[in-house]
Amino acid sequence: MTPKPDKPSEDIGRHAERMQAKRDNPGPSPLRGIGMFGAVGWSIVVPTVGGAFLGHWLDRVAPQGFSWTIALILGGVVVGAVLAAQWINKEGGGK
Repeated sequence: MTPKPDKPSEDIGRHAERMQAKRDNPGPSPLRGIGMFGAVGWSIVVPTVGGAFLGHWLDRVAPQGFSWTIALILGGVVVGAVLAAQWINKEGGGK
């Protein structure tokens, strides 16, 4: 008859394995989510504000029947949204 292993030592072993697995594969950090939120925001804001400034300048230099400012703000929003979507797909792994 072989002696059975001690129950508390099995529990300690399983606990150590879980701790090691947690160290090897940490979950997503809340700070990473905040950083992603900031990066997405900036990728939309920069083209939009750039379009506003360029449009304002074009309205003074080359006036047209439409507003360059409004057109380029909308263009900046579209470009920013495309850049943000590409960045999210790249960073998120397409999940």
